[in-house]
Amino acid sequence: MLNDSPRVRPETRATVLDAIDRLGFRPSRAARALSLGRARAITVVTSNTVLYGYAATLQGIEEAARAAGLPVGIRVVESAEPAEVKQTVDHVSDASAGGVVVIAFDPMGVAVLEALPAHVPAVAAAEPGAPDQGRVAIKLDERRAAADATRHLLGLGHRTVHHVAVPCEGEGGGRFVGWRDALRAAGAPVPEVVSCGWDIASAYAAGRKLAADPDVTAILCGNDEISQGVRRALYDAGRDVPGDVSIVGFDDMPGSEFWTPALTTVRMDFAGLGRACFHAAVAELTGEEQPKPAVAAPSLVVRESTGRPPRH
Repeated sequence: MLNDSPRVRPETRATVLDAIDRLGFRPSRAARALSLGRARAITVVTSNTVLYGYAATLQGIEEAARAAGLPVGIRVVESAEPAEVKQTVDHVSDASAGGVVVIAFDPMGVAVLEALPAHVPAVAAAEPGAPDQGRVAIKLDERRAAADATRHLLGLGHRTVHHVAVPCEGEGGGRFVGWRDALRAAGAPVPEVVSCGWDIASAYAAGRKLAADPDVTAILCGNDEISQGVRRALYDAGRDVPGDVSIVGFDDMPGSEFWTPALTTVRMDFAGLGRACFHAAVAELTGEEQPKPAVAAPSLVVRESTGRPPRH
């Protein structure tokens, strides 16, 4: 009846729809999924499997699935073009996909989330402020973490903090908003954002631009990998870290504490995010009560790459 079957008589359809309207009935995605025989499995939709945040989230999902004895599939969405999004949505709408976790850190993931039919049991790993399309969405508070990192640098005496942004950030991204709002709250200048690609060579080019400006004494980077490129550019320009310029990264990727100097960065619990998304997706699939996400809040880890600004 609710599936628009042509075998239902118009009179019967009208009577049932009237009752649905009067009772305020809303169909359950989980019940519908089980009635359609969806597999007891999890399919992850992601645009990337290599970058640290995506890979660590996938790791958390896989660990939780292995502990629960459930299989995990991965569907890579390569662009936000309508045809690519439709192919991805068609794939995960099939019953064999089971419950779905969409890693919606970027426009590709968001586009898939928006296009998913209501009956597909799905949850999102998302950024703060991102639309969740009425789905369960689990988020890491990047905004507060970026603000904490910016305030740390201002507290050391830096006049302002420059920002090298990763491609998916945009002006609505949590890292951008937290950085900007902390500067505004402190009455500090808000410099123009320097954008770069995901590759270190692009980060190096952004770093060269900032290294050429003697007024730049503090930089918040969009992730730790970007910090590597920026750090090398400063080194090649003869600017010491942290003697001349302080750097803060984001993510606390493995090994960052062993860099020279050890990187001050924001620790993100991506693996915990993945585990929480897995358990939420299983709850959506089975109709069980949603578990409370057990995800550590992002936190600033102060190491050797930040210090007081140089005296002029």
